[in-house]
Amino acid sequence: MIDALYSDRILKLVANMPRAGRLAEPQGTAERVAKLCGSTVVVDVMLDAEGSVAGFAQDVRACALGQACAAIVAEQIIGATLEEVEMARDQLRAMLKDAGPAPTGRFADLAILETVKDYPARHASTMIPLEAAADAVRQALDRTRIAGTA
Repeated sequence: MIDALYSDRILKLVANMPRAGRLAEPQGTAERVAKLCGSTVVVDVMLDAEGSVAGFAQDVRACALGQACAAIVAEQIIGATLEEVEMARDQLRAMLKDAGPAPTGRFADLAILETVKDYPARHASTMIPLEAAADAVRQALDRTRIAGTA
């Protein structure tokens, strides 16, 4: 039943979106769109000297599931490495599409989205916050590497 998708916990995440908005001067920015429903997420990041996420903001125009994922990402991403963000993205994708186990580590709260696996039309909108975050962090790393060699 579709009501299982919109649990009280998911709706609470949606109502308390952390780090909403945009950064003034991000090192990396990425936008992702779920073509089926039009959900959109724009992510800005800043990195610290070690390449971990030090600043994060997001503009989320998505359904409740995309917003819930974005809220979890925003709560946990400060201090994360690219490898951690990509691992969370890959684990969430595997959980939704391949009946894989729930994500572990820093982003383990994404397990709340496990019921989405039964609704393939909702997979893309649920995934876009992590996809955009991974893209933005990779872009920021690439930019800082280029700037460091100039």
